[in-house]
Amino acid sequence: MSEKDKTAGGRGLPAEIPLFPLAGALLLPGGQLPLNVFEPRYLRMVDDALASDRLIGMVQPRDDDMAHNPPLYGVGCAGRIISFVETDDGRYLITLGGRKRFRILREVEGDTPYRRAAVDWTAFPVDNGQDLSTEFIDRERLVRAMRLYLDAEGLKTDWTVVDDAPTEALVASLSMGCPFAPNEKQALLEAETTAARAECLIALMEMSGAGEGGEGAVQ
Repeated sequence: MSEKDKTAGGRGLPAEIPLFPLAGALLLPGGQLPLNVFEPRYLRMVDDALASDRLIGMVQPRDDDMAHNPPLYGVGCAGRIISFVETDDGRYLITLGGRKRFRILREVEGDTPYRRAAVDWTAFPVDNGQDLSTEFIDRERLVRAMRLYLDAEGLKTDWTVVDDAPTEALVASLSMGCPFAPNEKQALLEAETTAARAECLIALMEMSGAGEGGEGAVQ
């Protein structure tokens, strides 16, 4: 095994990964994130990932000034390309399956047009196995907050599906799918356990639903 292939507590995950900075996009371990890739540097990134371990590190920029290389949050989530379609106009439609969260140690200089980083996989040990905190989530409060939030945002859902969904899956889908602000998405990502994420999620939904006239959007 080469030095580059060795991991920092990653159990087979690489010590360096490509980075895909995208504001407002949240990927969690076990979740799925569809992406429409069209920028040349990220088309190259997908090509390179498909030719190796299929892993891409999703991370959020710290601002939205559209800079070419904006500063990044220090924590992201690696996803493996689990589906891939090339369109007639040269775009890639891919889906990432969330694997494990990472902490950026440093960015790595190289000859790729996209950014790469050396990462630490040990910051979130709960990602290595079953998260036993789920049993401590107040599901009734979660669903009440969800109803309040969806009403405030004018959003609809299939409540039969909600009732049948495991609590962990419900927390993940709400965290990834609700249109929270980037810093709020980051807080959800960095929550240590599913129970901690559920508490953060409930607080965000309750704040939004409590807006005047029922129209309080998360800011």
